[in-house]
Amino acid sequence: MTVSGRVIYLNILVLFLLIPSTESNMAFAEIVPNNGQEECVPIGSWKVPGGEKISGTDVISNALNQSVVLLGEAHANLEHHRWQLQMLSSLHARHPNMVIGFEMFPRRVQEALDKWVTGSLSVSEFLDASDWKHGWSIDAKAYLPLFHFARMNKIPMVALNIDSSLRKEVSLKGFDILSEDKFKGVTRPAEPSKAYLEYLMFVYKKHDRNHKTKIITEDLDFQRFVRGQQLWDRAMAQALHSALTRLESPPVVGMQTLFSALTRPERPLVVGIMGAGHIRNGYGVPHQLMDLGIKDVAMLLPWESNKACGQLVAGIADAVFGVASYVKSDGPQRQRLGIQFEMAQKGARILKIEKGSVAETAGLKDEDIIIEIAGLEVKKINDVIEAVKRQAPGTWLPLRVTRGSETIEIIARFSAVIK
Repeated sequence: MTVSGRVIYLNILVLFLLIPSTESNMAFAEIVPNNGQEECVPIGSWKVPGGEKISGTDVISNALNQSVVLLGEAHANLEHHRWQLQMLSSLHARHPNMVIGFEMFPRRVQEALDKWVTGSLSVSEFLDASDWKHGWSIDAKAYLPLFHFARMNKIPMVALNIDSSLRKEVSLKGFDILSEDKFKGVTRPAEPSKAYLEYLMFVYKKHDRNHKTKIITEDLDFQRFVRGQQLWDRAMAQALHSALTRLESPPVVGMQTLFSALTRPERPLVVGIMGAGHIRNGYGVPHQLMDLGIKDVAMLLPWESNKACGQLVAGIADAVFGVASYVKSDGPQRQRLGIQFEMAQKGARILKIEKGSVAETAGLKDEDIIIEIAGLEVKKINDVIEAVKRQAPGTWLPLRVTRGSETIEIIARFSAVIK
């Protein structure tokens, strides 16, 4: 296995961006009864980790006294998104001058977010313009209530993320390349704490079986993994910082114009919607915000009723809210090729291949460019996604691929049983 092939990103902690990442193949979780199990945080109530219960009024009041409020989530958990919508509504009622930042969007699609908020796009147009199907692997239905809330109340939406290809490049080459224009002002992250490194070690060792016997801190692949995560945290922190301070030249394209049109002169309340792993214990985004001079940050998380009480330790968040437990349901499934890709000038460039996938079995490799699929030229992202969606179990999918200076024919063979 090549060095680049062994680089691991935090995508493995959430949901890897595997084709097809569409609404039809995403099975959401369902609420399950508690069955008498002791609840660390009763459903519908707030608690300070390591402390006592706290009223919702006090949580909101405390949050409003901060510059940035971070609302965590497990991406596929609908109950988490319902809680986030409740929080946005409660905060907005008392502080209508708000900005909402979303991990789900890379900065390059900021213009689509601007147009959505001003009412220029339909839902389908917005999802296409924001590259949702390729950029995020979760059913858009989970997030649309949040997007509609922003649009209804004319709240600016900010794209917090950067493309995975840029994270991969920094992971491999180091932070010195951040000076290049393509990184749009992202600066070198603050050094991670020892506790954060230990947390990332746990994630890394859990998902990389080839490295169980190595001294992890001296493992080059682990160092690359840490760099990728640091850059992820830093990019989101910088976008939140820019939204808060309204820099004359913010790194998020189009954001300044939207602020001028939709907000009042006073400083906005900036709310970040992102994976809980970027928030817990203040290791990730809060740590980078502090390095940028933003110290008044509220960290709020949902807490499922069946979650182990031992995990509810002091410092994990400022407060947690009890929500119902979820289990994955058996929803409709579709074929998966098992690649992460981006559009290149002449087709779809493969960034990552899932181990054990149809793509790996077929012989596809990182950096291959798919120029034809099922005999049709690949001109846009959906050409690949839709072709895989249409594939019936037990059938073959012909691909025409360029690899370096060669053009080769590859057959992707799908199992008769969807796994």
